[in-house]
Amino acid sequence: MSKSPKNVTDPKLRAKNHQDGDPNTTGHVWDGIEEFDNPMPRWWLWSFYACIVWALLYSIAYPAWPMLTRATPGLLGASTRADVAVDIQTFVDRNAPMRAALEAADLAAIPTDPELVSFANNAGAAVYRTWCAQCHGSGAAGVQASGYPNLLDDDWLWGGDMESIHYTISHGIRNTTDEDARLSEMPRFGVDELLEKAQIDEVVQHVRAISGQDHDATLAAAGAGVFAENCTGCHMEDGSGNRDLGAPNLTDAIWLYGGDVASLQHTVIYSRAGAMPNWNTRLSEADIRAVATYVHGLGGGE
Repeated sequence: MSKSPKNVTDPKLRAKNHQDGDPNTTGHVWDGIEEFDNPMPRWWLWSFYACIVWALLYSIAYPAWPMLTRATPGLLGASTRADVAVDIQTFVDRNAPMRAALEAADLAAIPTDPELVSFANNAGAAVYRTWCAQCHGSGAAGVQASGYPNLLDDDWLWGGDMESIHYTISHGIRNTTDEDARLSEMPRFGVDELLEKAQIDEVVQHVRAISGQDHDATLAAAGAGVFAENCTGCHMEDGSGNRDLGAPNLTDAIWLYGGDVASLQHTVIYSRAGAMPNWNTRLSEADIRAVATYVHGLGGGE
């Protein structure tokens, strides 16, 4: 059972514990133990008071006290935001000649200029990490079967040369904010009842056959006719696709939304219509050229 603190006013206890010359106590006693009321060292007190004075002077001289929409500016007018803005502008001014050269250069010639391509790759990498990595991934490998393309391979819906990449970044794909956006639309063969369920199953097996996957040979044979009547206008007779229309190559092993039976059925029934924003209203021409150069140089550019 715990003991309650004994009152310091107990004369017997004080007489027992105190010796001649001892300072006064703080007045607290616990199991006969008392705490001397020694004064703080003078140097410590003066340091403490100096810190208080320093804090008051600092809060007057520099931004310190938060308000509803801003902080007190301070008498010296110091601003870390302004300091950062000055630093940013310094580097902008230093890079201005290279940015001007990047804007003036022929797109196809940028990869052949060592100095320009080095600058573009470094600037483009920063632009990519800021604006593009959210969809295409930090390593540019995309997100498999989610409609975010891999930028490392050589499979391009709209072309992988510098001009095509630049145009895609500038205007985007299937957005509603740029009238020059790349636009294509796949019919909803199931929703709009353009094909019957059996025909969808057949054409899916045909696509799996031409892409070298396991398939039902009987259904695939019937699906060849369905494909010829409904799909060759965009995907070509051999299924190799058409970049002018953004129609993917169906004969390789690269699938934007997945090449398994369920994914292919979903694509045929409901269609796919991934969108990409146009960046010409958010990025400068130099930034677009830089990130186009960076993407082109990742390994899949043509």
